[in-house]
Amino acid sequence: MQNVGEVRRRISINGSKFREYVNGQQDTVHEGALNVVILNAAKISRSYYAGEYDASSPTRPTCWSADTSAPAPEVKQEDRQAYRCMDCPQNIKGSGAGASRACRFAQRLAVVMENDFTKVYQLQLPATSLFGKAKEGKMPMQAYAQYLSSHNTPALSVITECAFDRGSMVPKLFFKAVRPLGEEEVGLAASMADSQEAKEAITMSISTPPTGSIFVEVDGFVYDANAN
Repeated sequence: MQNVGEVRRRISINGSKFREYVNGQQDTVHEGALNVVILNAAKISRSYYAGEYDASSPTRPTCWSADTSAPAPEVKQEDRQAYRCMDCPQNIKGSGAGASRACRFAQRLAVVMENDFTKVYQLQLPATSLFGKAKEGKMPMQAYAQYLSSHNTPALSVITECAFDRGSMVPKLFFKAVRPLGEEEVGLAASMADSQEAKEAITMSISTPPTGSIFVEVDGFVYDANAN
């Protein structure tokens, strides 16, 4: 499997630490909480690996969906686990390790750091950071989004604290609003939300080069989906 590129900047939560990657190389590691502005968010996606997924040597999934509705058009017919995600045997609790699902949920966010609105990062959240209940005022992403919506507050207009649940055995984030942005900050954030970098950060990219190969972006990396 050939890795032919990746998003320029991303934040990994591997090892329950915030790790900045620039052009594929680890740059800065943040030990504590991280304050960001969420510029935009993709729809929740899914991916299924027939074998064991190795984060240190990522490969494309066997089957994937950009919207949790149906397999992406680029998934080979023989690799499709079902016609619809809702009917998929990999979507049943217990199909993965323990009581988990073998097909994993994820969501891409485009974010900027509180102290630098000029650089857009991709932050990809696993299912553990998406679903669940609030804990001492800190919420998983879906609950946090509902909380902001109930207060008519766009995520773009507040500083959001991302912090690890230290009681979890796997990397798991909670979110909470720290403060509203000032007028000038809102303008800067809105400008960055419209940038090409922000669009790329939340996009599961599919393209067909002149050679006929099909490239798919998964977990921040781009692969030739027709390669063996």
